[in-house]
Amino acid sequence: MKRCLNGRAGIAVVVIMLVILAFPSIAAAQGEAAVPFLEIAPNSRAAGIGESGTGSVDDVSAIYWNPGALAFMDGHEISLTHANWLPQFNLPDLFYEYLNYRQRVDAIGGTIGASVTYLNLGEFERTDQNANSLGTFKSYEYAVTLGYSTKAFNDLGIGMNLRFIHSALSPFGTAGEVGNGIASTVSVDFAMMWRPDTLDIPFIGDIGKQLSIGINLSNLGPKVTYVDAAQADPLPTMLRLGFGYKIFEDEFNSMTATLDFSRLLVRRHDDGTSDALPKSLITAWGDHGLRKVVVSGGAEYWYGSPRLIALRLGYFNESADFGGRKFMTFGAGIRYDIYGFDFSYLSAGTDVPLSDTIRFSLLIAWGGPDAESPK
Repeated sequence: MKRCLNGRAGIAVVVIMLVILAFPSIAAAQGEAAVPFLEIAPNSRAAGIGESGTGSVDDVSAIYWNPGALAFMDGHEISLTHANWLPQFNLPDLFYEYLNYRQRVDAIGGTIGASVTYLNLGEFERTDQNANSLGTFKSYEYAVTLGYSTKAFNDLGIGMNLRFIHSALSPFGTAGEVGNGIASTVSVDFAMMWRPDTLDIPFIGDIGKQLSIGINLSNLGPKVTYVDAAQADPLPTMLRLGFGYKIFEDEFNSMTATLDFSRLLVRRHDDGTSDALPKSLITAWGDHGLRKVVVSGGAEYWYGSPRLIALRLGYFNESADFGGRKFMTFGAGIRYDIYGFDFSYLSAGTDVPLSDTIRFSLLIAWGGPDAESPK
């Protein structure tokens, strides 16, 4: 589907379209970071539990949610996720793809992971001021991530990612500017996952093997420059703190609760400038502090021995003063042999572009102790 774009509008119109339509929360709340596609919850399983997973993830999607969790995984696993983005707009050429892989490598004492994220923004027709066609162009963004994770202790996994990011919004710039809407940069992530074997809590008892806690500081890197350095935008550096708790587990049934807190660590000033790293890691908290923290979580129920069928429910909450995203999520999954299939549904009301978003994920796990029942 082609969309018309005046040649003199250039990158500005594409950026505005992307931010306001595709990411209304960022436009209303932060409006501060480039390449916000990096913050799309990539897999159906986590999307079904409120877009959370920093402290509970136990599958290949850990390369996004918490690469430190990869250290606890053996064997191989591959997953592919697809979603038609912004279904409310009925744009078939606006879609999201996510492919990831992980593998235990004993020779280096850890687990490696890789992922490719791709957001297709569609085809645009460029016109001049008199509406004469100047041809068409496609807008898209992608990121390629490589990760490594190992155990610092028996119950503590640490991990890091290195990411290449490419944003191709427009092949031309605004009038009078020599730059265009194409930019590339790199970023890194650092993360930890703690899964204590024993943890005695007064009046509660030992909750070891039930509780997991994760932290992930993602997208640390230089600003994204489309036109010139003076107009560069920061990456969506994000701090996530997550908890997972196994409520119960027996031979055929188990239920896990998740809770995530996330905060964008970007500081944008009134004059349009923004603080660079590492300064922004501190100054961002001076911009409304904890009020910009997003809270998300949910619950996942599994039936079967090994795991067979899953049901998921979650909720995502953002302050009304900084975006106001509030939505329910639902999901389900099935596992058979080395194969798995998940889907999730987001419900946010008819006036929210992200409402009715459905994600589908296919995964295959093999070669590890849990390969007959991928998580």
